[in-house]
Amino acid sequence: MTTVLVVDDQPLQRYGFRILLDSVPETEVVGEAAHGAEAVRKTAELRPDVVLMDVRMPGMDGIEATRRIVAAGDRSRVLVLTTFDLDEYVHAALRAGASGFLLKDVRPEELLAGIRAVAAGDAVIAPALTRRILDEFTRYVPAHPGDSVRDPRLGSLTEREREILVAIGKGWTNGEIATRFVVSESTVKTHVGRVLAKIGARDRIQAVIFAYDHGLARPNTD
Repeated sequence: MTTVLVVDDQPLQRYGFRILLDSVPETEVVGEAAHGAEAVRKTAELRPDVVLMDVRMPGMDGIEATRRIVAAGDRSRVLVLTTFDLDEYVHAALRAGASGFLLKDVRPEELLAGIRAVAAGDAVIAPALTRRILDEFTRYVPAHPGDSVRDPRLGSLTEREREILVAIGKGWTNGEIATRFVVSESTVKTHVGRVLAKIGARDRIQAVIFAYDHGLARPNTD
């Protein structure tokens, strides 16, 4: 059972999400919030597996609420929903520590799958969409290649783990990485897990941001 807190300033939107999520036995809506401050408070109280977070809300918006929820270090993961494709809110949400985002016109089965993925510790953004997001994301990220030398987290990676991190930064799937390095997908999965642990990334999306911040990946590179 995956518990979910639904955050949206529109009552009808919250109602629709609740109906959908409560219609399947794998998910349970444990609460609702109409703005960011309420979302932060209820997340601390209810400790849901996933916070389904709207962006534009009166008062504290979803980005700041996400930042505070993640900073609290609790178990809850945030899945941000946005009406706009590749706008500035996507960049801000990822920076705030969200485990991914979906558009509000997503199909019901995709939303349910995304919630399950986030609850399991994965990112919900498909690799092809990740590449598009990062093209937008890197407009805001200054390149400082020297940082990769100074950061002790990179120094802790083996040569193969560093190669895996670069591949993650390019948006490659585990299957693509396995094909490129001629190893099994299970081996890639093990490497990915070690990379995330060593750089302190909660999920694959945060690893992508790390790779871009340290000059290991650039948009549209092979």
